[in-house]
Amino acid sequence: MAGSCFKEQLFLCPFSLKCTMEHDREDEIHHASDQRYRVERQVYNQGTLQEQLHKKEKTPLPLTQKIAHACRCSSKKAKSVLCSFFPILTWLPRYPVREYLLGDIISGISTGVMQLPQGTFAVISLMIGGVAVREAPDEMFDIINTNSTNSSDLDNVKARDDMRVKVAVAVTLLSGIIQLCLGLLRFGFVAIYLTEPLVRGFTTAAAVHVFTSQLKYLFGIKTKRFSGPLSFLYSLIAVFSNITKTNIAALVVGLICMVLLLSGKEINDRFKKKLPVPIPMEIIVVVIGTGVSAGMNLSKTYGVDVVGNIPKGLRPPQVPDISLIPAVFVDAVAIALELIALGICNSTGSFFQTFAITCSMSRSLVQEGTGGNTQIAGTLSSIMVFLVIVAIGYLFEPLPQAVLAAIVMVNLKGMFKQFGDIVHFWRTSKIELAIWIVAFLASVFLGLDYGLITAIAFAMITIVYRTQSPKYRILGQIPDTDIYCDVEEYEEVKECPGIKIFQANASLYFANSELYTNALKKKTGIDPCAILTARKKAQKRHAKELKHLHEHKKKAVLKMTNDMDNSVKHEVMNDELPLNGKSSVAEATTQESSPDELERFMKPVTSIHSVILDFSPVNFVDSVGVKALKSIIKEYEEIGVSVYITGCNGSVVENLTKLHFFDNASLKDLLFPSIHDAVLTSQLKGLFALQPPLDTVICTPTS
Repeated sequence: MAGSCFKEQLFLCPFSLKCTMEHDREDEIHHASDQRYRVERQVYNQGTLQEQLHKKEKTPLPLTQKIAHACRCSSKKAKSVLCSFFPILTWLPRYPVREYLLGDIISGISTGVMQLPQGTFAVISLMIGGVAVREAPDEMFDIINTNSTNSSDLDNVKARDDMRVKVAVAVTLLSGIIQLCLGLLRFGFVAIYLTEPLVRGFTTAAAVHVFTSQLKYLFGIKTKRFSGPLSFLYSLIAVFSNITKTNIAALVVGLICMVLLLSGKEINDRFKKKLPVPIPMEIIVVVIGTGVSAGMNLSKTYGVDVVGNIPKGLRPPQVPDISLIPAVFVDAVAIALELIALGICNSTGSFFQTFAITCSMSRSLVQEGTGGNTQIAGTLSSIMVFLVIVAIGYLFEPLPQAVLAAIVMVNLKGMFKQFGDIVHFWRTSKIELAIWIVAFLASVFLGLDYGLITAIAFAMITIVYRTQSPKYRILGQIPDTDIYCDVEEYEEVKECPGIKIFQANASLYFANSELYTNALKKKTGIDPCAILTARKKAQKRHAKELKHLHEHKKKAVLKMTNDMDNSVKHEVMNDELPLNGKSSVAEATTQESSPDELERFMKPVTSIHSVILDFSPVNFVDSVGVKALKSIIKEYEEIGVSVYITGCNGSVVENLTKLHFFDNASLKDLLFPSIHDAVLTSQLKGLFALQPPLDTVICTPTS
């Protein structure tokens, strides 16, 4: 009885084991089927929902109606256009007098006091000065020594100065017209290409130019003015080659003024919260310098250069010299960086022989720091400058030029601090550092006009470089979430088994489509072309081996037929029966190298069955990008790897549709709204690919 029970247990164990294994496999497959059903149902619902949506019908208006609508005028539209050109009409009626008026008055006076001794923006002054020197050099008027008291030389100097005024006025007029036209055409967007590193590098170079141009006034040296490329080096050489001719009195005056200015700025910075307004050290230095120069007669006694004659009031209106416009056109374009408001000021002011105006960073900071809230402060500072021009300008005629040089040099302190940008950009962005350095070096050695053009061109090149060289990442999943991040950055992020998620933070178009494809193959470690090439080589090698075996078989058969009679030979040749076992060996070898076995041998040594392309950073795709995408899908399908696309925004889907990407209806199934949806589908594919069908499991008792 026990023996029979034992035998019965032996008989039932294999059966129970197989049934248990089959039951477990059925549970797994049913679970996977349920999961697959849920995902497919989700995708189906999304597709059905999209099919149920109806696009809005947009009827394009005829051209005549568009023109009529654009030319239609109403009081509301006229008011809107007027306010867009003159914003003061919007905020002035609602100006809060009690809250803003006192701060605007203090700020306007402070900015106006600062404006008096400095003049206009240093960069614009240097750019226009360079054009004036280029178009009206000393050689044109046979001027050798500017200190000569000869009447003919004085007449030549006056003629030169008048010509330079004409050049400056022509530049002002042309830059104003360009600004006004660009402003009316809403071309203000061009300023976005003047990136901060470019502007800071350019202004730092301008500070170097300005500082160099003031050295001869500080040392009291007479040198020739230089303009154009390498003018910076020529100016330095001219100053230091004549350093032995330094006017000691001018140098002492300049150094004393620099010490006073630096001390005053230090006090303003340290006690700016306690001081109601900044101490106007510039105007204090100007007043003291003018008084000392007039009292000690520095000009005649020590040969110190002074400002000299200052015309009183404004000159009568006069049409600028139009013939100079072709010669200064490029320079005017470089100067015209601001638009409508400055365009009106420059184009109108040029008839009164005024200098070009622009925005000054230092004055803007002073106006803000002293409590300025609106343009009322700017209006008050302009009134102060106007009063000086028409009334008391002559009082500053004895002012030594060394004092002005000291003021300009000291106020370049903030710009020279921008050399610290090199360390900052080195830590944050090497590309922005390159833009800063190129803007600085090009502006220093080529001049501000050509330097600015060069810097803008280089900045544009970096944009192309960034789009052609984006960052490529392989994404992984944060466990138990549907969030995917770069696997190289975070330790917790893990790749999904059998799945590669590829992301590039740039659009897919003609400039980077090939780079995108190469990066995809490199990052995923799967090169379909290399795998297919290896397969073809193996197939050729296999065919050659078969041919070699066939020839070996024929030789063996022929050799055996020589030892047999004709009847046996006839039997062997017709029936191909094995003789002495030799032929059977060749046949067995041939059968062992069957195409099925070759196919199994040539399967890629990788467990990757799906590649997901994350298109969430992609903004657009062009025709070349679509061709590259189709090629990627086709190549990976040939080696048994599925490709899915996720995160496409509406514009990208629209691009793909217009470029006939979805002409093959099956390609629509490759789109998924998120990475996680594509991952779930890929996991199901991998699960079903690894599991054999149920009919391969035999569940029958064996005796």
